Amino acid sequence: HLVESGGGLVHAGGSLRLSCAASGLSFEHYYMGWFRQAPGKEREEVSCIDSNYGRTYYADSVKGRFTISRDSAKHTMYLQMSRLKPEDTAIYYCNVVVPGPVESIYWGQGTQVTVSA
Repeated sequence: HLVESGGGLVHAGGSLRLSCAASGLSFEHYYMGWFRQAPGKEREEVSCIDSNYGRTYYADSVKGRFTISRDSAKHTMYLQMSRLKPEDTAIYYCNVVVPGPVESIYWGQGTQVTVSA
């Protein structure tokens, strides 16, 4: 249902924009987010957006550098990453949570982001 793209290798200080294309999901009334997992570390939430209220959240480590957004018409979510640091190196995953009597959680396959010093 979710396919990420936009990862790659970039020098420190550079920028990347990740995309998460959804099929079968309208992005309305959903909770959406980006997570990342670095080697040897647990998966952590980077940013999320509450579609119902348009509220956004950012981890302290990325606040002011990353921006989450969505284009409902294109069924796509984005993560604009600027001023990248080597510690941002990780596999980035998009995540969609569909609330309901039984909550449904979807994950993308991940896209590698590598930031060289």
